[in-house]
Amino acid sequence: MKKVLKMLTMALCLIMLLTAVSCKNQQTKDPDQSDKVSNQSDKLPSVETSQPPTQEEIIFWHSYSEGEEAIFNDVVLKAFHDAHPEIKVNAIRMPYEGMNEQLVTAVSGNAGPDVMRMDLTWVSQMAKLGVLEKLDDYEGFEELASQIVPGSMNTTLYQGDHYGLPLNANTTVAVFNKEVMKEYGFDSPPETLEAFLAEKDKTDPASEKWLFAVSGSYNWAMLPFIWTLGGSVTDENYEKATGYLNSEATIHALETIVEWYKEDTIGPAIMGEQPDGWGGIEAGNYAMIVEGPWFFSGGGDALDKYVAALIPSVNGKSISIVGGEDIVITKTSSKKEAAWTFVQFMLKDEQQLEMSKAGMIPVTESAMAKVDTSETPYVEVYMKQLQNAEARIPSANWPLIENVLNTAFESVLREQMSAKEALDKAAADIDVLLGE
Repeated sequence: MKKVLKMLTMALCLIMLLTAVSCKNQQTKDPDQSDKVSNQSDKLPSVETSQPPTQEEIIFWHSYSEGEEAIFNDVVLKAFHDAHPEIKVNAIRMPYEGMNEQLVTAVSGNAGPDVMRMDLTWVSQMAKLGVLEKLDDYEGFEELASQIVPGSMNTTLYQGDHYGLPLNANTTVAVFNKEVMKEYGFDSPPETLEAFLAEKDKTDPASEKWLFAVSGSYNWAMLPFIWTLGGSVTDENYEKATGYLNSEATIHALETIVEWYKEDTIGPAIMGEQPDGWGGIEAGNYAMIVEGPWFFSGGGDALDKYVAALIPSVNGKSISIVGGEDIVITKTSSKKEAAWTFVQFMLKDEQQLEMSKAGMIPVTESAMAKVDTSETPYVEVYMKQLQNAEARIPSANWPLIENVLNTAFESVLREQMSAKEALDKAAADIDVLLGE
C-alpha cells in the first residue's frame, strides 16, 4: 500500500511539474497575446464570482420497508438536503437479514456507512466490537436524550455509555376481541389483572375458549407479564442478575404464569401450540392477547373487531417491552460532524411525524404529543404504554442471555425444574455473561 501511495505521489508531482512547464511555455510563446487579454479584461465590468460550497457525502444504511423508504426519500431526505445543502446523504436500503454482519465486515475494510439505522439489540454488540462512536460528549446529545422516553434511551447503552439514539419505537399492549370480551362480562377492557382474572371460571378449554394468551415462552412474550407481576431481570444498571431474576418477586411472577397455564386460564399458545395468539384471538379462542402495533397495520375490520388497551395492571404497574430501531454513527466515519448533523435532524419533531405516517412510533415526548391518531386510535395506546416499557438487557451478550431466559422459562412451564431452581441457575449464568 505504501509503495502504491509513493508511486501516486511521484506521479502527481510529475504532473504538476509538467503543468507548470506547459504554462510557462505558453506564456513565453506569445507575450503580446497575454497583453491583449489583459487590456480587454481591464475594459470589462467587475463581476463578483463565488465558488459553490464544498459538499460532503455521508452514507446511510437502513432497512426501511418500501412504504417507509418512500416517505423517507421523498419527504425527510429532501427536507434535509434543502436545510443542509453542504451535506449529501447517500441512503442505501440494505436487507435486514445479516445486516449486522455486513456492517462489521464493511467497517473492518474501512468501507462502512457513516450512519446506520439498526435493530436496538445490536447496539451493545457493535459497541463492544469497536464499530460504533460514543455519542455522550457530542454537542446537543444531552438535550436530545432528555426528550426521549427512558426505556428506549436505555437501548443505546453499553457499559454505561450511549452509542446511539433511538429513532423509532414499538412495544406490545393488550389487544381485546370486543365480542369475546363481552362474553366474559366486559363492555370495555379491564384496567386491572385482578378484575380480568375474576372471570377465569368462564373459560371452557373443551370448547377451546380461554381467557387470554401468553404468545410463547420466549422473553418477548414473557417479560411484560414478569415485570407487570413485580419481577425483574437485573438491577437498574444492567450489571447483576442474582438477587433480581431469582428474587422472591420474580419467582412468584413466574409461578403465577405457570399456574395460569395449569388451570387453563391461558391457552396452549405459551407452549408454541395451537391456537396461537394471533390466530386464536381472530377465531374467538381468546379475549385478549399482547401484541405489537403491526396487529392493526393490515387495516380491514381490525378496528371494528378489536380494541387496544394498556396491559391490565397489578398494583398499579403495567409494564411492557421496548422494540424498535436506533440510529448510530460508525467509529471509522471520517465525516462525523456531518453524520451528527443528520442524526440530530432525524430526531426533530417534523421528521419523526413524517415517518409516523408510515406507521412508525416517534421516540421523543414532543413528537408523540403531536401524532395524529384520528384514524389510528390504537397508536395512542402504544405511545402511552411506551412510557412504562422496559428495555431488554443492553449487553453485547444479549443473544446468549436471551437463550438463558428462554430456556429457564420453558423448563419451568414443562415442569422440568421449579421456578426457583431455574431462575437461580439463569441468574448465575447471566451474571457471568454480564461480566464478560
